[in-house]
Amino acid sequence: MLRLAGARLLDDRDYPAVRAVLAADPVGSCMVSARVESAGLDPWRLGGELWGTDGRYVRAGALQGLCFAGPNLVPLTGGAGALRSFADRALRRPRTCSSLVGPAEQVLGLWEQLAGDWGPAREERPDQPLMALDGEPRVAADRAVRPVLPHELGTYFPAAVAMFHEEVGVDPTAGDGGAGYRARVSELIAGGRAFARFEGGEVVFKAEIGALSDRVGQIQGVWVHPRHRGRGLGAAGTAAVARHLVHGLGRVASLYVNSYNTPALAAYHRIGFRQVGRYATVLF
Repeated sequence: MLRLAGARLLDDRDYPAVRAVLAADPVGSCMVSARVESAGLDPWRLGGELWGTDGRYVRAGALQGLCFAGPNLVPLTGGAGALRSFADRALRRPRTCSSLVGPAEQVLGLWEQLAGDWGPAREERPDQPLMALDGEPRVAADRAVRPVLPHELGTYFPAAVAMFHEEVGVDPTAGDGGAGYRARVSELIAGGRAFARFEGGEVVFKAEIGALSDRVGQIQGVWVHPRHRGRGLGAAGTAAVARHLVHGLGRVASLYVNSYNTPALAAYHRIGFRQVGRYATVLF
């Protein structure tokens, strides 16, 4: 019977095995793939650690489980034994991640192992359809949606804060006055990955490409100003960002959404997104 060793810190010698795991599910692994492709496996450059589990007696270079430990804890693959190993490693030090996020089976299985020490969570979102689009959107793209320019950060940032507060339930400007979050938003703008529709000097629609691997772009932060909801701006704006990913960047467009957000789910289905998996998130 195959026995799993404890989770170990992966390094550049494991790069081929890591890439094989990521390539098996390019949509589900986009958040981690984007980091690995740009930074390799060195923790300092990666902004976190990659943990893996191997077969104790089968050293053929294949990983039985893979988990990223950084600002978020992202268990991508692994059965019960691998998840137990990831939990053991995570519990050796104080929790620093703000969430567990990733494929639902792995996230919920890992949380079952961690909840006794890390719980209670601020919120659990166990059912988040993971969706993808690789062709022309079925909803006409909003031509007024465009990349945000660096000098527009001051106008865009309040909308980003409002979205974060509404979606995550916390104020991203708390603690450091918003310096960290502002830097992240500025980075997305500088990379051409923040999009908005402006009307009357304010943002009425926004969205971002949060993670961009060589095959997939993950759309995040979709938001419509409360005064402008009901006009179809969310669907048309998301279609514009998805079209940019598919036709402009040659990527599959992806996103995930809470299952209880029926208006958003309906809009994404109208655009042409199809469900390809299920995510879960545990927020602290």
